[in-house]
Amino acid sequence: MNSQDILRKQNDKTVFKIVLAVTILICVVVILLNQRLIPVPETFPSFVYKLPMLNAFLNGSCSILLIASLWAIKKRNIELHKKLNLTAFLLSSIFLISYVTAHYFIPDTKFGDIDHNGFLDQIELNQVSSIRPIYLTILLSHILLAVVVLPMILLSFYYALKDDRIKHKKITRFSYPIWLYVTVSGVIVYALISPYYNY
Repeated sequence: MNSQDILRKQNDKTVFKIVLAVTILICVVVILLNQRLIPVPETFPSFVYKLPMLNAFLNGSCSILLIASLWAIKKRNIELHKKLNLTAFLLSSIFLISYVTAHYFIPDTKFGDIDHNGFLDQIELNQVSSIRPIYLTILLSHILLAVVVLPMILLSFYYALKDDRIKHKKITRFSYPIWLYVTVSGVIVYALISPYYNY
């Protein structure tokens, strides 16, 4: 093994550690926010209430970009593939900032919470109880896979930018369908929970 190979391996290890640290940091911040362990100011800008809708829009946009990216690479259009993926990555980064901001200010909404008038009729209660398991399954899979795919996405971009196509392909075989599922399920979660927002 020559010195360049050794340096390459050392760089890969360093990047892997950074990716792992970033993933853990984001997970810890989200857990702290969900448990309301970080003090929240009493007043905050009203645009914060629009962030969940923005997040759904960003997720939907990423879904379209990812599908277009797959089409581009199948057509061997590498430049378009790169541009679409970088745009999806940028939108996902904006989503992450928006998601953390929204969860900082807005308490979690529970699926099936009382409506704006303060009650749900029996038909609505029956609908909630029948849909709730589906919602929770989608939500939990969305959250779990978002955590799993984050380091994979970061590493796949690292290898792509290094032009290490073999490692990039190995990771994206797994990361691509998971990332696509996370973006699509994010829109579905928003569509299911948004009727219960109390703002």
